[in-house]
Amino acid sequence: MTVDVAAPAVPADAAVPADTRAPSSARQALFLLGTQSDPQSERGVDCPGELPAASDPQLVERARAAKAALGDRVFILGHHYQRDEVIQFADVTGDSFKLAQAAADRPEADFIVFCGVHFMAESADILTSDRQAVVLPDLAAGCSMADMATAAQVARAWEALQDAGLAGTTVPVSYMNSSAAIKAFTGANGGTICTSSNAKAALEWAFERGERVLFLPDQHLGRNTAVLELGIPLEECVVFDPRRPSGGLTPEQLRGAKMLLWKGHCSVHGRFSLESVQEVRERIPGVQVLVHPECQHEVVTAADLVGSTEFILRTLAQAPAGSKWAVGTELNLVRRLAAEHPDKTVAFLDRTVCFCSTMNRIDLPHLVWALESLASGQLVHRITVDPATAADARTALDRMLTL
Repeated sequence: MTVDVAAPAVPADAAVPADTRAPSSARQALFLLGTQSDPQSERGVDCPGELPAASDPQLVERARAAKAALGDRVFILGHHYQRDEVIQFADVTGDSFKLAQAAADRPEADFIVFCGVHFMAESADILTSDRQAVVLPDLAAGCSMADMATAAQVARAWEALQDAGLAGTTVPVSYMNSSAAIKAFTGANGGTICTSSNAKAALEWAFERGERVLFLPDQHLGRNTAVLELGIPLEECVVFDPRRPSGGLTPEQLRGAKMLLWKGHCSVHGRFSLESVQEVRERIPGVQVLVHPECQHEVVTAADLVGSTEFILRTLAQAPAGSKWAVGTELNLVRRLAAEHPDKTVAFLDRTVCFCSTMNRIDLPHLVWALESLASGQLVHRITVDPATAADARTALDRMLTL
């Protein structure tokens, strides 16, 4: 994967010779905001050229003008978790896979501007033609969950399974919320990708081909799907910690597990707690709790309904007027749903504000900068996945499409 920034990005998995590593104290040095940057850890913190101020009253008109100037050459994708000021310019709104598919269905567009996060833009590049350029307005818009599984960590985990004689009977299943490198690993090792909508089908497919599943990188989606939809005992779902030898598991635990759950989680959905559910039921009598399957198992089991983002959208759209809902997902989306359904009570499950901080890096100033740059003939922040990685990742995605 490469990105076109002034300073070259250094992949997180890049090997660093031992004699060139900085001392521990130097590697952990903190930089004053805006004074220095570390290209090995701060991808995309700067934009070449002038970035409009967030308070610029002409931003909306500038975005409209730049989009109009580009015409059919540009196609803007907006993830559900984006703020409204960005969503208003999206040609299509959806979850990560829906948006990647929408990009693939728009071959006439020269530029795909992805208002989402890094792994989503990678997926769009994999599914679109080489002629098209996928642009991420802010390269720092990443995903903490996707970053919890690096290619080097997964390679070491697979080696541990090989050493235990278990790799041949283990099928990797990776969540869409993963890097292109992890998708490529999955494709190269006989696995498939899943979304929160089709995780059950993906696991059923995998168990037809192996005795156990290595589920990456979100432990909660894997556990909730396995236990609640496939009936796998909770004790047969073990957490594989990539920071510990053999994942912190004994050979007996590895052999006895049906689900090897990578120790990863969503920073937004993972913060909802059982106390959140109990508190909202007391605060809003008669409320129905609707949560995303990335939430912790105890939250999901305490909720009334659980499902993907698209499921949440459909449920609220079909709910009767006057019904009351507490929704456990990203706050921008919950606020939008509340505005779209004024005849219903739609509340946020947690009383603490919980935006997706990395998704929110794509703001109106960055979108305006990207569109105006493209309109002026300057291609900025293009996301590309190298052909070998893209080929294996496409294999895993194609397997998902056949489910």
